[in-house]
Amino acid sequence: MTNDPSPSEITEKAKQIYQAGDYPQAAQTFAEAASAYASSGDPLMAAEMQNNRSVALLLGGEPQAALDAVAGTDKIFEAAQDFRRQGMALTNQASAYEALKCWNDAIDSYKRAGDALEKAHEGDMRAQIFQLLSMLYLRRFKFLDSVITLQSGLAGVTNPTAKQRLMKKILFIHL
Repeated sequence: MTNDPSPSEITEKAKQIYQAGDYPQAAQTFAEAASAYASSGDPLMAAEMQNNRSVALLLGGEPQAALDAVAGTDKIFEAAQDFRRQGMALTNQASAYEALKCWNDAIDSYKRAGDALEKAHEGDMRAQIFQLLSMLYLRRFKFLDSVITLQSGLAGVTNPTAKQRLMKKILFIHL
């Protein structure tokens, strides 16, 4: 009889390592969790662990490895109609593209993330993604695209914060 840790135990260990700021070790442990979930027949949790691994790799300064880790996970979530996690996977993908200075790929991934989060009825998360996209447009000197994206993201927020209400007023959004 073996005393191998369960996938959830490996995940908890990875989260603790991540919280301690050891991103390379966290990435390795999330990879182990992904393998454990895949072996136990849980592809959605395996994909989620790959996304966690991607975040750890990005924070550890390895954007290409982060992109490789998250590759294809959005398709797994889409097939399961888990649009919330699909949106998060696409956001991780966009962040990696942005770190790699692949601007058009980052923009495309952020847009697709927004679409997935809209399907998931996650207006607040979608607004956050569109704020990231708006900032990317701004850094690329696409001012009109930046404003339109910000407006679009704020339009889906059901309970706006004071800051979001102010931004809506500044952008002349009247809902």
